Amino acid sequence: MKTFGRIVLGTAALGAATVGYAAAIERTRWTLREATVPVLAEGATPLRVLHISDLHMMPGQRSKQRWVAELAKLSPDLVVNTGDNLAHRHAVPAVVRALGPLLDLPGVFVFGSNDYYAPKPKNPVRYLLPKARKKRIHGIPLPWRDLRAAFVEHGWIDLTHSRHSFTVADQTIVAAGVDDPHLKRDRYEDIAGQPDPTAALRLGVTHSPEPRVLDQFAADGYDLVMAGHTHGGQLRVPGYGALVTNCELDRTRARGVSRWGAHTWLNVSAGLGTSPYAPVRFACPPEASLLTLVPRSNGAGQDGSGRQSRTRFGAGADIS
Repeated sequence: MKTFGRIVLGTAALGAATVGYAAAIERTRWTLREATVPVLAEGATPLRVLHISDLHMMPGQRSKQRWVAELAKLSPDLVVNTGDNLAHRHAVPAVVRALGPLLDLPGVFVFGSNDYYAPKPKNPVRYLLPKARKKRIHGIPLPWRDLRAAFVEHGWIDLTHSRHSFTVADQTIVAAGVDDPHLKRDRYEDIAGQPDPTAALRLGVTHSPEPRVLDQFAADGYDLVMAGHTHGGQLRVPGYGALVTNCELDRTRARGVSRWGAHTWLNVSAGLGTSPYAPVRFACPPEASLLTLVPRSNGAGQDGSGRQSRTRFGAGADIS
């Protein structure tokens, strides 16, 4: 009985320590993920793209706001924001404060469910249930129109059900996006069709990486699709990975760069925040992604000779 008691006490202590680490330390261990991805047209000059997603910002999260603002020092050629910026009805100024220096750079965006609706308390076990068994619970409406106005006023392009051609670093990019597939608001038919085949980059943007949407981008010949939503699984088991993705995407693609079909690459950001009602991360630190895009002939990438790494930006790490 004494041995059994020690086991129970030890297990409880380990569980408490794990939860404490996940809530107090890893949740704010801001990290930059870097990858080289061969998606550009032959002869194109490499582009640096900063991917921001799932801020889930609360007004008082000053550490997150400072860290995100520091990302402007990376001098990316383009910023891509894949939504879920808000977690509170008064968080728009905090998001604008965090993204302020980045708003002066070329940028594109779509919104996610937590730009439209505030989070609500939920049984955390629901997160582990199959998607079909979940009943969607919305919180109060959030001021997404105010956030959109701030982004557009600074020159960022709203890609929601629209396609745009623009120039970055003297190269033509065609980008298109859909509204959040997690809420079934996507209408890919509004942007369907092959984008300009002469563009240096054909970029698809969505909040939730639902395979039905990824398949349509790939069928139309997009070079790269960027998404968020999964939080990288948020709770990962070392050696196993994400337990769930909260969408139809397989868990092996919950974060990072992977191939989607023969032509298209996919980058899923693990995001920078959590729901205020589930403020934990384990083996999955909050992240932004810096992608160096190179011509396809370079043959680099996650499954080739390129690199995918994580560094602690702003914490003494050498970022090259």
